Amino acid sequence: MEDVARVAGVSHQTVSRVLNNHPNVSSKTRERVEQAITELGYRRNTAARSLVTRRSQTIGVLGSEMAQYGPSHTLLGVQQAAREAGYFVSVAALREVTPETIKDAMAHFMDQGVDGVVVTVPHPGTFDVLKDITAQVPMVAVGSIGDEHLTGATVDQRQGARLAVEHLLELGHLRIGHLSGPSDWIDAAARIEGWRDALTDAGIEPLTLIEGDWSAECGYREGLKVAADRSVSALFVANDQMALGVLRAFHELGVQVPEDISVVGFDDQPESAYFIPPLTTVAQDFEELGQRCIALLLDRLESGTTGTPATVAPRLVVRSTTAPTSK
Repeated sequence: MEDVARVAGVSHQTVSRVLNNHPNVSSKTRERVEQAITELGYRRNTAARSLVTRRSQTIGVLGSEMAQYGPSHTLLGVQQAAREAGYFVSVAALREVTPETIKDAMAHFMDQGVDGVVVTVPHPGTFDVLKDITAQVPMVAVGSIGDEHLTGATVDQRQGARLAVEHLLELGHLRIGHLSGPSDWIDAAARIEGWRDALTDAGIEPLTLIEGDWSAECGYREGLKVAADRSVSALFVANDQMALGVLRAFHELGVQVPEDISVVGFDDQPESAYFIPPLTTVAQDFEELGQRCIALLLDRLESGTTGTPATVAPRLVVRSTTAPTSK
């Protein structure tokens, strides 16, 4: 750092401010320092820095169900936000969430000297396990607002479901079914609640609820039944992957979308705009979710306070699978 300061013609403290993205550095000075860093090939000695700051600049992320779109993209959002804040991420992906697997992962994180831990929470039982874990570093949840033991950040799944159903209601649909995710998932349960709430508020009894498993195969299988039954004029599907299977089933049985049945998904995964027809769906902002989660963790690191849970608003993306009802 002293070499960089000498080449840039600034103080050692100014170099430190540039490296730490301090706002009180002029653009010209910052440019000179960055040029000197490039010229000298300077890299921080993170081991030495951690001895001084007692920070490793590493965050542990404890995750499960990473094969699913939501958890995997939540992880990407957390990783991106952590890197933007100057932190590296160490990931422990659990095959099953038990006291033993969590304790092993936490012990691994402590050996690494992580500054904090982010826990992805797809299932309510995760909280029960965490209650018995004594963490040596701050912890926050992502995918849930947390509970009395753990604060967190999540997308408002219930509101996302309401957006989907209210859109269908505005199009005149009264028989709106729901193909849900597994009942032991927090997101799935919240989307069921949002579906029920929107229908109840409209004076409609929620009748057609089908439990799925997030897969396109399940969507296809249940879609065949819905197509044969024709008891609904619209179907709210709990994720885009199942919606893809539903669309395939409807096509095979000659059910036209949206003329015969309207379909709304959830997630807005990149492929959804290229389904046939392009899928109307609810988008989740995983980038903002990651930023909110990391902000909560950094606040805990700096102040030691639990912090206020953060909720990210979803948005409806209207494409070609929804239209006014003809019945």
